[in-house]
Amino acid sequence: MKTNMIKVLFLSQWYPNRYDLMAGLFVQKHAEAVSLYCDVASLYIQPDTTIKKTEIITSSENSFLEVIVYFPAKSDSIIAKLLKQINYLKAYKLGYKVILDSWGKPDIVQANVFTRTVLIAALLKKRYSIPYVVIEHWTRYFRENMFKNKIHRFFSIYAAKHASAIMPVTKHLQGCMELHGMKNHNYNIINNVVDDIFFEKLVIPDNKKIRILNVTCFDDQQKNLSGLLHVIKKLSLKRLDFEIYLVGDGIDYSKIKSLAGKLEIENTFVYFTGILTGKELVEMYQKSHFTVLFSNYENMPVVISESLSCGLPVVSTNVGGIAEHINSANGLLINAGDEHGLYTSLDYMINHYLDYNKNDIIENAKQKFSYQSVGKNLVSIYYDIINNN
Repeated sequence: MKTNMIKVLFLSQWYPNRYDLMAGLFVQKHAEAVSLYCDVASLYIQPDTTIKKTEIITSSENSFLEVIVYFPAKSDSIIAKLLKQINYLKAYKLGYKVILDSWGKPDIVQANVFTRTVLIAALLKKRYSIPYVVIEHWTRYFRENMFKNKIHRFFSIYAAKHASAIMPVTKHLQGCMELHGMKNHNYNIINNVVDDIFFEKLVIPDNKKIRILNVTCFDDQQKNLSGLLHVIKKLSLKRLDFEIYLVGDGIDYSKIKSLAGKLEIENTFVYFTGILTGKELVEMYQKSHFTVLFSNYENMPVVISESLSCGLPVVSTNVGGIAEHINSANGLLINAGDEHGLYTSLDYMINHYLDYNKNDIIENAKQKFSYQSVGKNLVSIYYDIINNN
């Protein structure tokens, strides 16, 4: 445990757990970044239909205290759903007691994602005078009707108003939140963290063909992979010196793979790898010459920050907060759904990817996405709030 440092408690709606190690991974990375400069603990509550009594799991493997409370939950009836919410609050009370007994009272709470988790932070503020801040990632604010009902809207606006700061990951997301009434006097943009292994070394790919990379969740409605494949088919009729690797999995994986077969481009121009993580994913970036995204909507996809961290220029649709990071020095932007624009941009990038300075792209990415940079930004906000209080 660090001494003479402020204590920061992370609360999150999503967090890596025994059923999903990838859920809320961005929250865990923020906690790791802050733990470089502060004393950090995280508390996460997970309903569990497979257990009969509450389980509390503690760990310090990630350089800070993690407490996960699994509580029995069933959702077969209205009564069961009501009991689930009551037990959710009880689980938080149990977990918070573990935090207090083993770690102490926090100086500030970092809540992640509205609304329920932020209300817990608001309750802690009301009872113990602990200020709270909120990081928000969710693309649901892009929808016209994002609130479930008037009660949801009321509590979301209340929790936003009483936060000491709200920190969306893009300026675009901030604007959307404000349009929904999520007003706050202290908005700050905070980037997600990219793992250090993406910055470790500069690699020049030696593939015979120009390799394009797309890391995706295979949701065609959002990612427009079918549109991407149609453009790849058209480009393959003009030139033979490129290939594209699609990394990931998701609900439309079979559909997209089938389309690649029908277009007769699978295993000639288009290759599917499935999910890659850790060093395997980094090596895929390092063997690629540039990255492409043809999404219909996004916030700030992690594939962009990872690409820039490996020195890769990016071809992307100008949606969400992407234009806040992609410019003439590191990529090309096109309109969503513009297949002709994608065709000409890919054709151009295949010829001109060497015009982009890999070292400059990496250095700029370090200043935005490294653990040290993100951690310092967050801690600076915490100290301003605590000092003002």
